[in-house]
Amino acid sequence: MNDLLTGFEMTQQQALDLIALGKELKANPAKFAQALAGKSVVTLFEKQSLRTRVTFDIGVNKLGGHAVYLDQANGAMGSREDVKDFAANISRWADCIVARVYDHKTLVEMQEYSTVPVINSLCDLYHPCQGMADFLTVAQNYDDVSKVKLAYIGDGNNVTHSLFIAGAILGATVTAVCPIGHSPDAQILKQAQDIAAKTGATITVTDKVEDIKGFDVVYGDTWLSMGDDTPLEQIKAKFMPYQINQELLDTTGIKHVLHCQPAHRGLDITSEVMDGPASLIFDQAENRMHIQNAIMLTLINK
Repeated sequence: MNDLLTGFEMTQQQALDLIALGKELKANPAKFAQALAGKSVVTLFEKQSLRTRVTFDIGVNKLGGHAVYLDQANGAMGSREDVKDFAANISRWADCIVARVYDHKTLVEMQEYSTVPVINSLCDLYHPCQGMADFLTVAQNYDDVSKVKLAYIGDGNNVTHSLFIAGAILGATVTAVCPIGHSPDAQILKQAQDIAAKTGATITVTDKVEDIKGFDVVYGDTWLSMGDDTPLEQIKAKFMPYQINQELLDTTGIKHVLHCQPAHRGLDITSEVMDGPASLIFDQAENRMHIQNAIMLTLINK
């Protein structure tokens, strides 16, 4: 594995090794305080960010490295300067490129012309760092992730895809519960199911909440992805039956709750659940930093 653009690059052992390293980084931060000493990581952001920007910036610092943040004030990739030239120039200075972009094709082109590892910190199709942080959080609460049943509920999107991919590789059960017309990408679903056939995982899509009765974990996301200007009132009626609330937990018997945030309290999830004993949401947010550090260490020091 030279880069992390989709998650499909990982073998099962590599995914398990990343989770194990993430646990170790979290438990023994002092041990890794100079792990990236003398190294620099450029973080490129076409899209706004809270968790991604802060966790990469602070994470690199905690490893003794130097993070350089570039946003659109420095020129949009592909307009002011070709993506090819962005990648070729940054590769001469930095040891890793982390990019949060609108279009996955930007990452593919960047990888082609970069001589240093490229990490996808979010695009329209994939969010692999988020997916791995999610399974790190699951692994901290369940001894065997391959036996875990995780239900994603809401709009099928890049997070859904990355949960499918990571779950398939790790041998877990991942079901997406999506309103009709909001299912995840069929091609990515098929690729994940092909992997699942080899690992013993189960990857499915349904529009019925009752299908996740007896699951272990339920996972939520905002109903409107960043940049989607659809009026909330147009989708509220369709999505409200998929709200994560105490009634859902009671009905399904689900014990733990994840949400990649930003959360819209009272819409995609209630405050009662988000702040309640079932919530692992803020552990999950913290774990973004630990798994991203594990990914950077693995790729930069390979």
